[in-house]
Amino acid sequence: MDKPPLRLLLAEDSEDDALLLLHHLKKDQWTIEHHVRVDSPETLARALTDPSWDLVITDHNMPSFDSEEVLKMVNDANGDIPVIIVSGSIGEELAVSMMKCGAADYIMKSNLTRLGAAIERELQEAKSREARRLAEDRLLHMAFHDSLTNLKNRHELEQALQKALEEARDANQSHAFMYLDLDQFKVVNDTCGHMAGDELLRQISAVLKKRVRESDLLARLGGDEFGVLLLNCPLDRAEQLANILREAVEAFRFIWEGRPFNTSVSIGLVDITPVTKSGIEVLSSADMACFAAKSRGRNRVHIYTAEDDELALRRDEMQWVSRINSALSENRFLLYQQPIVPLVEVDGPSHTEVLLRMQGSDGEIISPGAFIPAAERYDLMQRLDRWVVNSIFTYLGEHRQDRDQGQLFFINLSGTSLSDPGFFEFIQERMNSLKVQPQTICFEVTETAAINNLEITECFIQEIREMGCFFALDDFGAGLSSFSYLKSLSVDFLKVDGSFVKQVEEDEMSRAIVDAINTIGHVAGLKTIAEFVERQQTREMLQSMGVDFAQGYGIQRPQPLIDSHSAC
Repeated sequence: MDKPPLRLLLAEDSEDDALLLLHHLKKDQWTIEHHVRVDSPETLARALTDPSWDLVITDHNMPSFDSEEVLKMVNDANGDIPVIIVSGSIGEELAVSMMKCGAADYIMKSNLTRLGAAIERELQEAKSREARRLAEDRLLHMAFHDSLTNLKNRHELEQALQKALEEARDANQSHAFMYLDLDQFKVVNDTCGHMAGDELLRQISAVLKKRVRESDLLARLGGDEFGVLLLNCPLDRAEQLANILREAVEAFRFIWEGRPFNTSVSIGLVDITPVTKSGIEVLSSADMACFAAKSRGRNRVHIYTAEDDELALRRDEMQWVSRINSALSENRFLLYQQPIVPLVEVDGPSHTEVLLRMQGSDGEIISPGAFIPAAERYDLMQRLDRWVVNSIFTYLGEHRQDRDQGQLFFINLSGTSLSDPGFFEFIQERMNSLKVQPQTICFEVTETAAINNLEITECFIQEIREMGCFFALDDFGAGLSSFSYLKSLSVDFLKVDGSFVKQVEEDEMSRAIVDAINTIGHVAGLKTIAEFVERQQTREMLQSMGVDFAQGYGIQRPQPLIDSHSAC
């Protein structure tokens, strides 16, 4: 194996001894690419400014210094460089002491036969040490940096935020924090895929990095969210800097496979003062302010204030998220039912809509209107939908003999569940496992959710109906062009939007809309259901129009489904 060329640093006061050492190495087939001889701490310090030395060979006793000082200076400059002591006067006890201080080996000048082998060994170990150090440095870097963007990660930001809070309290300083959320990320991710989304995040990170101050800490918090900690920065200056970042992102154009995308960012801004309680409070407040920026039209900066109504709504929703998760883990959701009765074929089967309720920690029953908005905003609807499907299927599997012939159970689904690629397989598996007859199930989604995910909804409806289930469009008539979608959506029932049904007696326009929906539905071969029927007079009017079914408080209020809690 060829020996590598050496860059050799010699700490030796005798030029003759140095030449003798070099001659021995060349005779031993070593190539000396470069060497420097030093004989004082000053000349050694200058030489060590060059980090490329492979090896240091030092005498022990020299007029200006000794091997112990050489070892210390080399270790301080670069601990990876091996140091071998070659001396004519060092005793064994002293040599062992020097090795404990970090010397790689010691060799007597009168016997240099071991020098070549010692050099080979130490060069290999130095290489291994460098590789380990680089790996450790890499792991340390990964612990505090985001692997995709190479920005600081959330953990590092939280550590810096805690330090900033302490400085604010101890030194009466003011800092600021920005929470940034890209506005167009989902569009890029959904239309072009995750590779495009990752590249957008990398490029946006570079845009932001150019605009932040050297003293600021820019971090990726996760997904398409970033944070900037602005040290020693009053709120008015922080707002200026936030708008600089916002304008930079707005001016940026992301191009993927020739397709351009506009970009923008919503920013929540909060100040950090001596009275700020915690890093969690800072992150939460900035997140809520960012939410307000998005709610007000996106591509803007919103400064957190405790009195802000929008932020109060955000706080309320975040509290609901915690309550929803607790209720799921503690099995405190319940199934209720409300009958859907026939109006035209009065002797026909009644159907049932399955409704969700939450049981509070103190036993109160909470309607979905209180918690569903938070579940929708914070991506919890898929978990709730799966809970409902599993629970009602469990109930139906256990009460197969108790159902009326031809009765359907209507189950509400969210638009996000329709977009879940594993949701249909989940329905199939639960239905087969619990022995539920498909012809007893009718899934329903709102017209708005169906239209917003039209292609996905079409595929889902086709799969559901091929399996033997039925499908209904809920809140029909609320959209701007409802009737045109009936040609592409193969549904079985139309549920007339309740806002029209409630006014059908006194408002001529509402009555005309209900009549039109009923007529078009029948032309399309669909059954119609009127929701929110609260009075007998309303029921009679709907019956005279030929509406097929009615549902509402005027018929029966929702009631607990028998054993629904135990079926979960």
